[in-house]
Amino acid sequence: MTNWDASGVDIKSERLRLKLFTADDAAEVFAAITPAVTRFMQWEPPRSATAFAEVWRSWLTPILEGSDLHFVVRSLTDRCCLGLVGLHAAKTTCPEIGIWLREDVHGNGVGREAVAAVAAWASDALNPDCFEYPVAEENVASRRIAESLGGSIVSTRSNSKYTSVVYRIPNLQR
Repeated sequence: MTNWDASGVDIKSERLRLKLFTADDAAEVFAAITPAVTRFMQWEPPRSATAFAEVWRSWLTPILEGSDLHFVVRSLTDRCCLGLVGLHAAKTTCPEIGIWLREDVHGNGVGREAVAAVAAWASDALNPDCFEYPVAEENVASRRIAESLGGSIVSTRSNSKYTSVVYRIPNLQR
């Protein structure tokens, strides 16, 4: 990733615009985090904006370095924050993709569109061999995202909240 410039990353799809997280996004992102949204996440929702600030501040340096990327998903029509897509270990041969979205946008293809947009951008810009996509076994909608992008299950993981399956999604440019 030579000449990495975080400010230059601007991903657009049919209905969405994804840009890397900045401090200006914090309030909107925090407002979108609810217990239901984090049901299938390894982490618990931050209890306050101050607690969330500790989290998002830890994202800024890795974003600037291009190593761990958090994309804010916004609607193209009204610019509303819909959630986040993470591209973790971005400089490796198999980065990990994760997503969470506001509850009110579940079920209309926004998740697939957002993950596909990030995977397509990363396939082109970073050229990894593949992507890992861990998802809770019970999260059928998120599993369908991976499967629709050619993902196949390669392993399982367990944490204190759930067991997950790990999909391997191929580089979308190959």
